[in-house]
Amino acid sequence: MKIGFYAGSFDPFTNGHLHVVKRSAELFDKVIIGIGINSQKSRRYHQDIIKQAIEKLLKRENLDNVSVILYSDLSISIAKQQDTTFFIRGIRNGMDYDYEENIALINEELSGIDTIYIRAGKYGAISSSIVSEFMNYGQDISNLVPQEIYEIMLKNKPL
Repeated sequence: MKIGFYAGSFDPFTNGHLHVVKRSAELFDKVIIGIGINSQKSRRYHQDIIKQAIEKLLKRENLDNVSVILYSDLSISIAKQQDTTFFIRGIRNGMDYDYEENIALINEELSGIDTIYIRAGKYGAISSSIVSEFMNYGQDISNLVPQEIYEIMLKNKPL
């Protein structure tokens, strides 16, 4: 069984993330979205709220081979526990590739798990940081995030 592990903070989960998940669901028997804690980032929205919204989105999109987990360990440790065959990473541009390739090399060395990259395509300009910044200044971001995420961003103040 081919299992892909898509790790990130997903704070918030964008249409670019959804694009990567949909493509991954076509390539893998099972896809696990891992919402992790990144010690270099502070969260804007609580992990549980994001997880619930993503699960609702997955149900609406009929992505039955995709699940969501929360974790606070190293991604490679969780990936090994989940019998992952590939890490999944979305890339928007060359800068993303350079950054992700360094991590992929280390991950493969430490865990033996290779990384597959999925292009963001038309969503290449979208990032969680940009979405949050636009939201903070009252801009309409409804076309940048799935409806389920947009709803929680309207209802929940950032942490």
